[in-house]
Order: sequence, then C-alpha cells, then structure tokens
Amino acid sequence: MTRMLVNWIISAVLLLVVAHVVPGFVVTSLWAALWAALVIGLINATLGLVLKVLTLPLTILSFGIFLLIINALMLMLASHFVKGFYVSGFRAAFWGALLLMLLHMVQKWLMPKERQR
Repeated sequence: MTRMLVNWIISAVLLLVVAHVVPGFVVTSLWAALWAALVIGLINATLGLVLKVLTLPLTILSFGIFLLIINALMLMLASHFVKGFYVSGFRAAFWGALLLMLLHMVQKWLMPKERQR
C-alpha cells in the first residue's frame, strides 16, 4: 500500500515536471497533478489496457511507437476529466507521453526493488 502511494505521488510530481517542459501540457497545481495521476492510472488500467491489447499487432509493426500514440490519447482523455490538467492538442500529448515514459523508466531504475516475503 505504501509503495502504491509513493508511486502515485511520484507520478504527480512527474506530471508537474512534464508541464514545465512540454508546451501545451498544463498542470495548475499539485492537487490537479494528484488527481490527474489518479485518473490517468485508472484510464490506463481499463480503457488503455483494452486498446493496447487490441492494437498489439500495430504496436509490433511500429516497434512500439504506437504505444506512445495510445498513451497520448489517454492523456488527452484524462485532461477532459480533471480540472487544472490541460493538454492543448495531440502534439503536446505525444511529447508529454514520451517524456512521461522516459521519466517513469528512470523512476523504476532508481527506486529500490520490492523485497519478496
């Protein structure tokens, strides 16, 4: 439970970082970032998962680039549900998705592994 809470907070902070780097990707406050991280997680766990399974052949043919398109669309969808989180268009969503992916990779690399019980 604690690890999930830490990941949620880190995801919100990463959204704030992306908002400072990517033009058109706006997060107005930490609360908006926390809500956006929660909504993005829920969307990715439901609709995003279905889309990723259905488009697996296209993802394989594009060497994974199509996953960025799906993630960008998920970011755009989440921006419709969270006040204070705005993505101005597909270009901002795409670059935001790419930067978020890279930052999450660094996060996974830096965080200690969970011990097996």
